Parts: sequence; structure tokens; C-alpha cells
Amino acid sequence: MTVEFIGMIGTRDASETRAPAGPVVDPDYVRRFARAHEDGGFDKVLIGYGSATADGTQVAAYAAAYTERLGFLVAHRPGFVFPTTAARIFATLDQFTGGRIAVHTITGGQDAEQRRDGDYLGKDDRYARTDEYLGILRRAWEAAEPFSHEGRFYRFEDFVLAAKPAHRIPLYFGGSSAAAYGVGARRADVYALWGEPLAETAEQIATVRAAASAAGRTDPVRFSVSFRPILGPTEELAWERAYRILDTIKGAGGGLGNFVGDRRRILGGDEPQNVGSQRLLAAASKADRHDRALWTATAAASGAAGNSTALVGTPETVAQALLDYVDLGVTTLLIRGYDPVDDAIDYGRHLLPLVRSELAARLSRVPEPV
Repeated sequence: MTVEFIGMIGTRDASETRAPAGPVVDPDYVRRFARAHEDGGFDKVLIGYGSATADGTQVAAYAAAYTERLGFLVAHRPGFVFPTTAARIFATLDQFTGGRIAVHTITGGQDAEQRRDGDYLGKDDRYARTDEYLGILRRAWEAAEPFSHEGRFYRFEDFVLAAKPAHRIPLYFGGSSAAAYGVGARRADVYALWGEPLAETAEQIATVRAAASAAGRTDPVRFSVSFRPILGPTEELAWERAYRILDTIKGAGGGLGNFVGDRRRILGGDEPQNVGSQRLLAAASKADRHDRALWTATAAASGAAGNSTALVGTPETVAQALLDYVDLGVTTLLIRGYDPVDDAIDYGRHLLPLVRSELAARLSRVPEPV
């Protein structure tokens, strides 16, 4: 099995344990951050979306100019750009980067955050709009002849895109509600989940697969899972670092910073509305530690504002924990650290090679067909 590794880049130095430093858009930092991932062997980096942050397509274009093979997973919220326009933007970016673009669809789980960009639809309507939007996006990229569309949210006539993407742009999709499962199972190439315990992750994978089958889909949905690995040369040192991180998050009332904006602005209040965050908090309420190395205390401390559960231990322990998720059917591992650049470097040196070595060893043990 081939597993892809995805990191995450932002335009300034910030995390839950690092107060934002430097200009909001720091070109030197973006170059260094992107290069750290490329040099470390990552396949792609996620560029997040926030109503107050830099435009992800522009960040991807800039970082692509200073890298050679690194892919860019650009987070995108349907509804703010007309789908034919978005198709043109992403196709053009894919051409200029030589086929290095993927799109991560975020329908939007917090009403307050949506309204900052002028979206007043309720959650179910947002997912219905996303379903229509992604259908148009894919057809716009692939249609050889002009086509028209008249749907609930969008209407246009005789659209055709001359500048097609350089490759088939993958659609990633996130969400943990019933509405999300239905849309993502139908439209997504990769369904993205946050880092829950193994049993709950297996349940979500089964739910999405069942929804895909019910929708008549014949190609398999791939799955991504996201974590915040905390590494140490020994188990004891890894956990000492983990508790220092937790103390910092708690001392800052949920965290000092974030790539996509202030935590309270992201949540739109004290309690998250999105089901994904609610699921992380539910896991944290049961226990701090789960399975081989999963630690949910960081999610509880930060209000589960995004990817916020950790895997704690030596590189060997965390590599085996990641492989536990691969054994469930996960094909993409999205990891980022609390010391963003330094952790990306450490993952590339110490973690990615262990996972890939074990996967290669497994492949070599597969018996030849008779």
C-alpha cells in the first residue's frame, strides 16, 4: 500500500504553543516552511482557510515557485466563489505548478465564521450547496464540450474551460456529520478525518464506505487521518514534552496562536458547532490516552479547534501508531507539530522513513502469485 504524508504550512510562525510572530504574511517564512517539508519527504502540504487569513491559492503559487515536487492541498469553502470561477482558478494554478494542486473542501461548521464571509445558509443547506458545487467543479475540469447547469444554488449556460488542469485534481473532503458523510462519500477522492481512537475511526470509515455504496459509487474512497505527533528520544522525554505543551495551551486559555486565526474566532464562541470537534471532545471526556499512543488532552485544552489530538512517544512508537490507522484502510497521514518548522524537519528525519520502511517491508513479504 502506498501512503502519502501531508504537512501543513502557514504564512507566519504560530501554533497553540507559539504566539504569532512576524508579519501576517512572511515570504521568508513561507519559503523556509515549504522547503522543510519538501526536503523532509512530504508529498503535500495543507494550506488552511480562515476568513481573516491569506488567500490559499496565492500562498500555494508562491510556495510552488520555491519548491520542485511538493504538492499543495488548498483548503476551499464552497459558496464564496462561483464554481466555474473556482474551476478556472485551480486549473490555472495546477498548470503553473505542473500538476501539484489538490483541493480540500470545507463546507463550514461554525455559523459565525461563515457569516464573516457573508454566508448565512444553515448547515444542511451548506452541504447541499457543496454537493452541487463539487459536481460542477469536476465537470468543468473534465468536460470537452460546453455545458449548462440549472440547479438549486447555481445556474449558467454554455460554460467550457479551455485551460484544463495539468492532472486530475484530487478532491479531499472533511466533515463528520450525517450530511457530510453523504456528500463526501459521493464526491470526494479522499475523505479526511481528525485523529480519533481506532474504534471510532473504523466506524467512520465503514459509514463513509456504506454511503458510497448506497450512492452507487464503484471506485473506492480513500481516507486521511490527522494528528499532532509529539516525539522524543525516549518515551519519558516525549511525555515530558507533551505535558509542557499541554501546560502552555492551558495557560493561554486554549492556545497562543493558530495558522488560520484566533481560536475563539474559529469556534465562534466557547462550544464548537461542528460534529468533528464534538467527537474529539467526546473522546477526550472518556480518557486522555487511547490505543497505542493517542492523546486527547490537547484537543480538550484547545476546544478541539481543528486537528488537535496528539500521538506521543518515540519515533518508533508513533510510527507504529500511524501504521495502526493504515491497517484500518487509511492512505493519507496528515501531521503537523506544535513547533511547526522544527517538527516538520524532525518528522522528515525520524518518522516518515520508519513508516515507509515498514510499508516497504510488508510489501516485500507479500507472496508472489502462483
